[in-house]
Amino acid sequence: MSSQYLRKFLEPKSAILLILGFASGLPLALTSGTLQAWMTVENIDLKTIGFFSLVGQAYVFKFLWSPVMDRYTPPMLGRRRGWLLITQILLLISIAAMGFLEPGSQLRWMAALAVIIAFCSASQDIVFDAWKTDVLSAEERGSGAAISVLGYRLAMLVSGGLALWLADRFLGWQAMYWLMAALMLPCIVATILAPEPGDAIPVPRSIEQAVVAPLRDFFGRNNAWLILLLIVMYKLGDAFAMSLTTTFLIRGVGFDAGEVGVVNKTLGLFATILGALYGGVLMQRLSLFRALLIFGVLQGLSNAGYWLLSISDKHMFSMAAAVFFENLCGGMGTAAFVALLMTLCNKSFSATQFALLSALSAVGRVYVGPIAGWFVEAHGWPTFYLFSVFAAVPGILLLLICKSTLEYTQQTESFMPRSEFAPAYRLALRALTFGCILLGVWLVILITNSLGLTAWAFNLQILEWGALFALGGVVFGGLLDYLALRRTALL
Repeated sequence: MSSQYLRKFLEPKSAILLILGFASGLPLALTSGTLQAWMTVENIDLKTIGFFSLVGQAYVFKFLWSPVMDRYTPPMLGRRRGWLLITQILLLISIAAMGFLEPGSQLRWMAALAVIIAFCSASQDIVFDAWKTDVLSAEERGSGAAISVLGYRLAMLVSGGLALWLADRFLGWQAMYWLMAALMLPCIVATILAPEPGDAIPVPRSIEQAVVAPLRDFFGRNNAWLILLLIVMYKLGDAFAMSLTTTFLIRGVGFDAGEVGVVNKTLGLFATILGALYGGVLMQRLSLFRALLIFGVLQGLSNAGYWLLSISDKHMFSMAAAVFFENLCGGMGTAAFVALLMTLCNKSFSATQFALLSALSAVGRVYVGPIAGWFVEAHGWPTFYLFSVFAAVPGILLLLICKSTLEYTQQTESFMPRSEFAPAYRLALRALTFGCILLGVWLVILITNSLGLTAWAFNLQILEWGALFALGGVVFGGLLDYLALRRTALL
């Protein structure tokens, strides 16, 4: 690979991206897997441990408070770096405070701190994503996405596997949390040294404008609803394949847990990092559309490795090859996908729009698990992984439909306006909004039921109706987009 394509990875801005990506990934395991391990060692009951998983909802609903970070500018370091500094200082304090507690006797305080850490971490993600979008040019987004993914994955390794090993062998759980808090210090330094996006980007004049304007801006664009579907569907095949990988390798193929841990976690992580970096290099030579198309096809084809595992004899080499190829292609697809999200954001509202789009991108990953489990029980592992290959096809088709829109946006740094079917589009938006409100009510009921404050039994019906309205709104909007495209092509 020519050195001119590698040079971008050695620039000072790349070092800042790497460190800030590390800061973004560090808190995640400290409120999920690592914290669960600590509670398990302390013999906390499974019901309580399961309740702690609700902390992760902050990452899904972060778009609710993202307009505040678009509207208001802290008194120091500017709109983006100022919020980054605030969230990182709060993370340092709250992670360190976690080290002063004991799960056995101070569980309520631990739950409160876990919520604070998750909230601050999700808030840091909002601002970091907005900063990337604002400060990177169109040519830098591929390599920038790759470098931030590298930092994020390294942080997950440090706060996950390495943290568990340090807590078990050397430091103990409390000192390990203090060490993780100390790792936020170089991230704060990187924030101070980072460039602030230019003053030419207009700031919303009111909180109402910060909430309404990003939605009006996005849904007023040509193909907005098809792009929403693309965001949900692009990595759907990858989400299906990854949802039950560990269970498949242990129960479906017959490898023991140690073998799976070494190959799937270690080699898989290395392949994801390598794929993200290589994808970033390739994206400097390819247009965004071509990168998304090539990497999307590779993502789908890579799932065939697990299908071959399911119909062949057990062998460590074949497992390693399947895991490596799937994670390599998934890393490449992730780099292109993050660059896509940055491209779709208006820099005036990048915090809000990126938070909304990234929340949508998590829909497949979060909710595909129950469907995957049912599918395997009904049809078996070979059919499931063969289906995961074809599950990538709708995303590829949507990408082809949206080709002209994406190319126009990347080339002009602006968005194609929409002029067709205005009343019908408003109906689709209202259906989506009503569905999201119902999903929010379901989440509140779920939390209050878990805390024992209520015992409402109709929460599943609210979830079903919320999902139905939200999905119906998106599908109806996508159909209108397709009809508008057909009408434009006929003119």
